[in-house]
This record gives sequence, structure tokens and C-alpha cells, in this order.
Amino acid sequence: MKKGNKNIGALIGQYGAFIALLILVILLSVISPEFRQLSNLLNLLRQAAFNGLIAIGMTCVILSDGIDLSVGSVFALSAIICAELIIMGVPALACVLIALAAGTLLGFISGFLVAKCRLQAFIATLITQLAYRGIAMILTDGKPISRLANSITSEGGSFFFKALGKGNLLIAETIKIPLPAIILVLFFVLFYFILNHTTYGRRIYATGSNAKCAQLVGVDTAKIKLSVYAISGFLSALAGLMMISRVDSAQPTLGEGYELDAIASVALGGTSMSGGRGKITGTVAGVLIIAVLSNGLNILGVTSYYQDVIKAIVILVAVLADSKR
Repeated sequence: MKKGNKNIGALIGQYGAFIALLILVILLSVISPEFRQLSNLLNLLRQAAFNGLIAIGMTCVILSDGIDLSVGSVFALSAIICAELIIMGVPALACVLIALAAGTLLGFISGFLVAKCRLQAFIATLITQLAYRGIAMILTDGKPISRLANSITSEGGSFFFKALGKGNLLIAETIKIPLPAIILVLFFVLFYFILNHTTYGRRIYATGSNAKCAQLVGVDTAKIKLSVYAISGFLSALAGLMMISRVDSAQPTLGEGYELDAIASVALGGTSMSGGRGKITGTVAGVLIIAVLSNGLNILGVTSYYQDVIKAIVILVAVLADSKR
């Protein structure tokens, strides 16, 4: 009997996030017919892609025993840089590449403060969070940049920019898979392979599990930390570019609170907040839980204030579960 209980406990521990996701989907489908409509589910996938990309980067950071509070600000500042370049008449592809490079650099700066300046990750990324948000405000004077697609002169550039956030892959007449969701899946597969089947992935786990021991066996933990924050910056920037493509405008307030959704997704997915243990598959389940929860609460007419409280409770439960594990 005890052995059976242990097996059930191990099963819940391993697949708890997916079980919770399934229960949540079934519950909302029963309560609201609107939730289970195909158009809503596809829209949910598009929404999940933005947080999903950020959460993949956050998973790498947390696995290395860090945390990145600057992702929302990187999301906004990279988007603002892209928008400003578009308004100046720079080709769309160049704008996107420059903004992605800028996001990677912003993440690298956070990593430098953690790895080389030896600041605590919480403090270092809190500093960069405030600084990057302030720069975004300065660049725009606190005002949104609108009608970006109309500012792109070439038809090919305009199509590319619009497709980044609004594009769909046509499967059937009524089934259009959102391009952002496809991009999320591609990066999920990439990082699943990196974390589970490469030396670099094993070094991320080793750094988060015990940095001193990792150094003794030849792992350059400083480089690992620099790289995971750069990855986080790159993915946050990509999510920001997808967002401004979707809404056709860039605002300096974009991405506010996104760091909380990303951290919640990682925690819900079973990744240890103390580093060294977790799976990218769990993070994807966590991302979908947050997306389903937000979508369902919106459909049910729950105000954003209550949604924040509910998300806080979800994060608390996830962290307490991690502590118990």
C-alpha cells in the first residue's frame, strides 16, 4: 500500500503541472461554452506564445540558480528600439535583427552584473529592470509609437513584420495555427534538446546545483551565467517584437508584470527556484496553465485586480510545492 502511495506521489510530482492543466481546461470547458470554441483556443495559443518565449529564457536562468526581473523591461525596450528604427525608415528585417541584438546585449549586461560584479541576481536584475524601463520612457517621452506597419515602405518588409505577430499557418479552412505559437514550439524543441542532450545544458544544471563543485570539474560558471541571461534577453526581445507586430504599436509600458507570469510558469512547471532541477516540458505546462487561467477568468468577467490575487496564490502554491519536494 505504501509503495502504491509512493508511486502515485512520484507520478503527481512528475506530471503534476499537466494534470493541473487538464483539470483546469475541463473545468473551464464545462463552465463556459465560449472557452472551448476553436477560435478562442487558437487565440489562447497566440497569447501564450509571448509569455512562453520569456518563460523558456527564465527557465535557463533559474536552472543556473538565478532570476531575471528585467525581462519585462527588455521586452519593452527592444520593441521601442525596433519601432524607432521603423519610423526612421530602416528596412524591417534590419530593425528586427538590431532589436534582437539589443535585447541580447541587455540580457548580457544583467548577466555581467551577476557573474562578474557578483551582485545578487535579484538586486542586479531589479537595477536593470528600472534602468531599461527608464530608457524606454526617455526614448519615447512616455508616448506610444503607432501605425508601425504603415511606416514600412517595402511590401515584403511590411508582410514580414505583420506576420511576426499576426501570421497564421493554414491547416484547413477553419483552422489557422498562429505563427507565434509555431515559433514557441520551435524554441521549445530547441531548448529541450539543448538542456537534455548537450554539454552546455548539463553545465547549466551543474552551475545551478552546486557552482563550486561545477568549477572544480572545469565548468566556467561565470560564462554559463552570462550566456543564460543573454538567452533570456534575446527571447524577451523576440516576444516584444511579436507583440508590437500584433498590436501595430510600441509603448514604453509594454511587458509590465511579465516577469511575474514567467516566474509563475517556471515554478508551476516544477523547476526548483534554488536552481539545478527542473524540465523545460514542465515550463510549457506552466505557461499553458497561466494562459488558460487568464483566458478563462477574462471570459468569466473576473476583473484584473482579482486575477492578480489568483495568480499570486498560484505562485505561492507552486513555490510551497517546490519547497516540499
